[in-house]
Amino acid sequence: MEPNFTETERYYQAQKRVKEIRGFYEHLIVFILVTIILIVINLMTSPEYLWFLWCIMGWGVGVVFHGLKVFAISPFFNKEWEERKIKEFLEKDKNKPTWQ
Repeated sequence: MEPNFTETERYYQAQKRVKEIRGFYEHLIVFILVTIILIVINLMTSPEYLWFLWCIMGWGVGVVFHGLKVFAISPFFNKEWEERKIKEFLEKDKNKPTWQ
């Protein structure tokens, strides 16, 4: 069942979506810039040990998961999961006695 949104609600949802996408791209740009800086520092100070790879892998995992969430390809907590949980909680509340 598709919710019936007013024009204002649709605008708010679109604005929220644009902010999420922009946030991801900002995260990606900072990741790239910091990675370049770390590579330069690593190669200038201790080229025999490439420690910057650990930073890239750790932070890179975060960037990947951020992208998966923003572009709705998350295999874990996606919109369908959220809707199921919302319905589950609403059903529990509906069946709960009012005196509790």
